[in-house]
Amino acid sequence: MVRVTDMPYSDVERPPLHGPSLRRGLLVPDGLWTQLVLRAETGSTNADAAAAARAGKPEGLVVVAERQTAGRGRLDRVWRSPARAGLTLSVLLRPGLAAPGRGWAPAAPATYGWLPLLAGVAAVAAIRRTTPLEPALKWPNDVLLPTASGPAKVAGILAEVVPGQDGPAVVVGIGLNVSLRVNELPAGPPATSLRLAGAADAERAPVLRALLRAFAEGYAAWRAAGGDPGRSGLREAYVADCATVGTAVRVTLPDGAAVTGTATGVDVDGRLVVATADGLYPVAAGDVRHVRPAGVD
Repeated sequence: MVRVTDMPYSDVERPPLHGPSLRRGLLVPDGLWTQLVLRAETGSTNADAAAAARAGKPEGLVVVAERQTAGRGRLDRVWRSPARAGLTLSVLLRPGLAAPGRGWAPAAPATYGWLPLLAGVAAVAAIRRTTPLEPALKWPNDVLLPTASGPAKVAGILAEVVPGQDGPAVVVGIGLNVSLRVNELPAGPPATSLRLAGAADAERAPVLRALLRAFAEGYAAWRAAGGDPGRSGLREAYVADCATVGTAVRVTLPDGAAVTGTATGVDVDGRLVVATADGLYPVAAGDVRHVRPAGVD
């Protein structure tokens, strides 16, 4: 009989990912993903993927860590999770390089801001495909789930541009809470995990496969359209999934100023359009808070 103490991990509810089976399902001929690196622990999967980009690794690398010790989120927030309690991964993309065999022309750097939004759409699709939950996006790239105390963050996304001799690469990092317990949730804005939100049977491997497949599908459509979010269907898909659109918001801008109003949409550059008392205000970067209009309980 195998005892828990004989296993390479102590929490039987959190088994490790199995690299060979993931590779068999994801590294398919003519697919986007070309290499999957699975690490027991790393400081940051984004840093690992960025180092690979600087070393000349081609598009399609996926770095997955069972435990991340120095991960970062947007606005330099720390992203940590107990070992094997979530999905922590980064993907390496080279959208500025042509891919003649796929019929892809280079995408302009001005369009790269849509890649983290694409990752959000893929995360929503993966959760829907593998759980009974109904996620939504908070602009620009948080994934929310409904809980008894209101919407809570289950995943976050951080994209970084990595300069290189062949043009910039883009690294997109995703952190998704799968089996975190209440006492393990991070401090700060309300957070949850798939299991806490009602997906008691959620397992990491199916979610990971669904996430990477959805990302690959969306990326292929985006590249085939030359990075155009309209022609690729990405803008429509993002707006459909985005709970921020149609909501009263307060946006804290990078310089500390605040914009308040109603989010009316997302423009072709991926900016959140806020209807304020002074007119429409496109927000390129900022910390968004959904607020209740005055007089609404």
